[in-house]
Amino acid sequence: MARALETQLELKEARELSFEERLGMLLDSEVLDRENKRTSLRLKNAQLRLSACIEDIKIKPGRGLERAVITALATCDWIRDKRNILITGPTGAGKTYLACALANSACRQGYTVVYYRAPSLFDDLIVAKADGRYKRILASIESKKLLVLDDFGLEKLASENRRDMFEIIERRYDSSSTIISSQFPLEHWHDVIGDPTLADAILDRIVHNSHKLKVKGETMRDPKNQNG
Repeated sequence: MARALETQLELKEARELSFEERLGMLLDSEVLDRENKRTSLRLKNAQLRLSACIEDIKIKPGRGLERAVITALATCDWIRDKRNILITGPTGAGKTYLACALANSACRQGYTVVYYRAPSLFDDLIVAKADGRYKRILASIESKKLLVLDDFGLEKLASENRRDMFEIIERRYDSSSTIISSQFPLEHWHDVIGDPTLADAILDRIVHNSHKLKVKGETMRDPKNQNG
């Protein structure tokens, strides 16, 4: 507010306003400043792999993305409705960028977010069981309104990984949202998870209430295809 007041004093137009109008401007400035700081903290804590935003997503023929769908998802109504997003497509098609852009929108609209690469998360959970952090990590993931699980299915899940994934999904079921990206089509996820019983339980909790995005086209890692 002090900085905003200094700005007011330098502007002739502001000095000509009434006391109530100038006070309102100071309060608006303070509210905006606090919200910007909270947004910055949410983005920092999310630890997104890419600095991505919805506006930079390339919507063009052959990618399998529709502008109306992306615009609707950017409103984050799907998070308020506790729905999920499942993103599939070939390596380099822009799945991670799309996931991070949606997560960025969530942070900017006040939702807490956390990003993990699936292989790294499963490795961390194994170590956490040995050093006593396991329950704390699960509780932290459970508390976030949005979980981004990237690069799912690069390796077939081991028995311990399956149980950990079920625990995460079960804790979040019907209470929060998850984005999962994978280079494997959705119909192959059952095989990736492995155990039929746990695969059924996991997929039942994430598939039926999800938006499904199939990204197609040439790799976005080519220097001529920048951004998502």
